[in-house]
Amino acid sequence: MSGRRNWSDEEKLEILAEAFRPGVRVRDVLQRRELSSGLVYTWRKQAQLGLLGDMAPAFAEVRVAGVEPAATAPQSASEAGFIRIDLPGGVRVSVDAMVDAGALARVLSALR
Repeated sequence: MSGRRNWSDEEKLEILAEAFRPGVRVRDVLQRRELSSGLVYTWRKQAQLGLLGDMAPAFAEVRVAGVEPAATAPQSASEAGFIRIDLPGGVRVSVDAMVDAGALARVLSALR
């Protein structure tokens, strides 16, 4: 095949989901699909910025830490419903249960 190929947003998102699935080597997907790494990483950036349509999902890796014994009661009223999110690189985000989900998603997206 010669020349440029045109990819729909759906195809781009499908390829991104395949390439960045846990346990999958991006290089293997690139070789199988005959794509350059620069193109796929450009698509990933576009998806993160919401430029691939409304379909672009936002994913975050989640790891469940060991369960600590539950305290009998929160130490203060401000600790009730408290959520701590530890990100790679030592970044920690702490919010309460009343946090606006959209605002939190934007903050976490910016910290990636």
